[in-house]
Amino acid sequence: MKWAIIGTSFISGVMAEAIRKDDKSTLYAVAGRTPTTLEEFAKAHKPTVIYNDYDALMLDPEVDIVYIALPNHLHHEFVIKAARAGKAILCEKSLSVDMEKTDQALDAVKEHQVFFAEGLMYQCHPYTAKVLELLASGVIGEIKVIQASYVAAIAQFVNPSSKGALYNLGCYPMSLAYLTALQSLSRDQLLDYQLSAVGRKGEDGNICESSATLRFADKINLQIHTAEDYGLKHGFSVLGTIGCITLDSNPWLPSERNTLTLEQYETSSKTITIDADGDAFYYQVRAIREAVENGYNSLRLPKPTPVLSRDVMQMLTDWEAAVH
Repeated sequence: MKWAIIGTSFISGVMAEAIRKDDKSTLYAVAGRTPTTLEEFAKAHKPTVIYNDYDALMLDPEVDIVYIALPNHLHHEFVIKAARAGKAILCEKSLSVDMEKTDQALDAVKEHQVFFAEGLMYQCHPYTAKVLELLASGVIGEIKVIQASYVAAIAQFVNPSSKGALYNLGCYPMSLAYLTALQSLSRDQLLDYQLSAVGRKGEDGNICESSATLRFADKINLQIHTAEDYGLKHGFSVLGTIGCITLDSNPWLPSERNTLTLEQYETSSKTITIDADGDAFYYQVRAIREAVENGYNSLRLPKPTPVLSRDVMQMLTDWEAAVH
């Protein structure tokens, strides 16, 4: 399967390595508009073809899958172009920065009947699958509260037009909270939520830190927090009526060995280890390659689907609107 990467950012290099590790994938092409970084990327990852024009890459008939690694506000434009070119698409998260652009992108995918997935790579990893399996089993009883936080000092590296912490980092805890709540609620119930939020803005005018509370269907509370100008710290816990699950390993950057703690209130606590063959990017490449080989237009839950991507974007945009 011949992959092509649009953009030469740090994440493009991570994906190039993941493509190299999949024995049925190859990095066929890369496109970049900055000659120095394009040359450095090509030297490090050795694609077959190098473009300085994004459109030319997408029109190359040899390309099977296009990975869009541009800033968030450009995603919709290139999803549309790739769909029109008939390419399978992996678009880096977040899908967009507003619902109008989100729907334009997804409408193009649907119209041209091409494969599409958003780059919430952790959803393809066995760690995520195991967490959701435990929750669905009822081992902690009825889910009552989800507590999620992700902070990282990335503000100096991101494009201001990407619109800040909610879309650069908040998409991770929000999407995992969505999957978690979906273990006991229907999608309709999940989308019936009340939301309140506070936050602060950074020097670029974007929200750089925010905390929000969501109440799903008057049944589950979500306490969510993100910030992009300090730390590297993850936190994710699910409290049920008889116990709780705490993710000890970073759920959004799982590796080959991951752990979680399963606690039965006041009686027992144990650590569960989930081994894997690689990191989340490795599993993302494999999942997408297999889906495209099989003629599918999307992945299946708990992997990122177009429906999940749109729902999470709605939650993120509502979160942004609620911040005061």
